Amino acid sequence: MYTLLKKEKNSGARRGRLETDHGMIETPFFMPVGTNASVKCLTFEDLKEVKAQIELSNTYHLFLRPGMEIIKAAGGLHGFTGWDRPILTDSGGYQVFSLARLRKISDEGVMFRSHIDGDSHFFTPEKVVDIERILGSDMIMPLDECAPYPCDYAQAEKSVERTTLWAQRSKEHFLKTEKDANKQYLFGIIQGATYQDLRLRSAKEIMRIGFDGYAIGGVSVGEPVVEMFKTLDWLMPVLPEDRPRYFMGIGLPDQIVKAVGQGMDMFDTCLPTRFGRHGTAFTDEGRIIVLNAQYARDFGPLDPACQCVVCKNYTRSYIRHLAKLKEITGLRLITYHNVHYYVNLMQRIRTAIETDCYQGFQKEFLVRYNSDLA
Repeated sequence: MYTLLKKEKNSGARRGRLETDHGMIETPFFMPVGTNASVKCLTFEDLKEVKAQIELSNTYHLFLRPGMEIIKAAGGLHGFTGWDRPILTDSGGYQVFSLARLRKISDEGVMFRSHIDGDSHFFTPEKVVDIERILGSDMIMPLDECAPYPCDYAQAEKSVERTTLWAQRSKEHFLKTEKDANKQYLFGIIQGATYQDLRLRSAKEIMRIGFDGYAIGGVSVGEPVVEMFKTLDWLMPVLPEDRPRYFMGIGLPDQIVKAVGQGMDMFDTCLPTRFGRHGTAFTDEGRIIVLNAQYARDFGPLDPACQCVVCKNYTRSYIRHLAKLKEITGLRLITYHNVHYYVNLMQRIRTAIETDCYQGFQKEFLVRYNSDLA
């Protein structure tokens, strides 16, 4: 599955390759988020144009709409969408747990009410695996319990215990059903909130069960960024080198650059598309709020350093005009640029690791981005 090709000499950055039934993925990589099997404002042709290697979809949302019957009839997500490259699906656990008033949790699973129509549903670790088998995604995440921020020690400890319990059940059911599906890889998720001993305990328990890859969950849930990166300080020395490492829900460009330097391989966030739909573009110099009046007569590209089709053909002034009027084309153009920016950033990161200059790349990038992580 995963091959470690190189470790950068002066940092923790890693260069690898991840093989799936739907193609090879070069690591580190970024996954555009297609919650409903669609990356907002973009087509799958757009994703191929920007050289996205993989797409991420959400089990919870797809379970509710269009439902498993339709996706199964289509032959899984790849057949349903026409996307022929790798897909990762998360368990939907984060979405379920965010519905605090609409769900009830026990060691058996989670009872929740749909945010769409109020109908009751029950997710168990086994049922989530079954759903993701139908989806046919290349990498699947098990049901876990994400502790909120802030939370006390007892609450964080309970989430670790439950996550381990569910991870064991997920693995057992995954092995029982493996013959019925194409090759899929099951990841284990490490919880523990902001408590070092709980993070290390969770890692030990999840690694003892054994998974194809390891994800750090329960981050980017409102905690200070410094607390988020403490988690990497604690966990990087203990995670196995022969498995991919996934920092779930991260993040901003400077956070990704910093996390790669500490040894992470996989990232996802909805920020490129969400910010794009609200008139904000990403660049190495930081964010550009295109809606601002200063760009009304700016006839330069969104990002002079970018070679995407948007930056080659459209001006900030024109894109601002469209975005101010909430024209779909304007929001689409910014979103296209943002996703291209993220995917291209990962390519630059891989090149820096290959040439043993990642430490310098990271330092220069964080300074240019005016990051607090510099």
